[in-house]
Order: sequence, then structure tokens, then C-alpha cells
Amino acid sequence: MTNKLSIVKQGGFALFAMLLVAGSMIYSNAAQAHQIKAAITTVLFNPRTENIEVMHRFNMHDAEHAVKVLFEKNADIIDDKGTQQAFADYVGKHFALLNIEDESLPLTQVGFEVEGKHFWVYQETDQPPALEGLKIRHDALRDLWPSQVNTINVEGNGPLKTLTFTDNVTLLEVGFNASHH
Repeated sequence: MTNKLSIVKQGGFALFAMLLVAGSMIYSNAAQAHQIKAAITTVLFNPRTENIEVMHRFNMHDAEHAVKVLFEKNADIIDDKGTQQAFADYVGKHFALLNIEDESLPLTQVGFEVEGKHFWVYQETDQPPALEGLKIRHDALRDLWPSQVNTINVEGNGPLKTLTFTDNVTLLEVGFNASHH
């Protein structure tokens, strides 16, 4: 009987050790997942309003850390409208649309909101009558975290176009006719 008990104990210990290792791997992967700093922005050409609408989506986890560095360590983006407005203003200063001739398209802040695990910032501008393409700058949070990845989807003016700001990229361009790629 002692041999069987010994085998069960060893098997139980081996199972416990395997679960411990698996659990630490899951925890390690979850911790690494939080290290990925990323935001998604949609630039939408809305035919109904004839505006270009911009919708920035930031992970709340990243926004919470950012406001504590950008403003003050007690900043509260979840419940404080002042902090939310300050973060929306910060995003507005770090995002720009320009035409192909490098003329800025003036963006108006439409609003912002907390939605679950995300913080949204909304902007818009009038759609110019003849727009061959856009040059876009999106360096929000990239001044805090060089690994920050800002992805932009441009929709509603031809096929969907995706731009990704990584590393030292500061300005990207999309074209809306055959002469720009």
C-alpha cells in the first residue's frame, strides 16, 4: 500500500508542478499582452454629412497610465471629466490630417467617452471637394512609449486603406486616385 501511496503522491506532485508552470506561463503571457501599447483610429468619409469623421479608440488601461504621466499622478480618466477633456485635447494636438499639398485640414473636437475598456475621442472636418489623398500624423502616446503602435483605417473613399505608425514613422500618406499609392 505504501508504494501505491508514494506513486499517488509523486503523481499528484507532478500534476501540481505542471499546473504551477502552466499557470505562470498564462500569467506571463497576460502580463506581456498588457505591454503592447496600441490604438485604433478610423478616418471615415461620411457621404451623408460630407464630413471626414475621426474616431480614436485607446485602451483604457493605456489611457489610465498615460494621464498619470502626462498630467498628474492622481489624474482619473475613468471618472473625472476634466482629465477626460485634457486627454482628448492631448490626442487632438498629436493627430493631424493634411492634403497632398501639406495644407492642414482643421479638425474640430466633437466629443469623447469612456466605453467599457476603451476611451474614445471624436473629431471631424469638412470634406474638401477635390481631395487626391491625405497625409496623416498620429503620434498620440508615442512620446510616452516608443513602442506605441497607432493604426488608422481610412474608409468611405475607395477601398479600405490601413496605415500603421510604428518606430520612427511620423507621417503616412494615402491616395484616392490611380496616381497615388
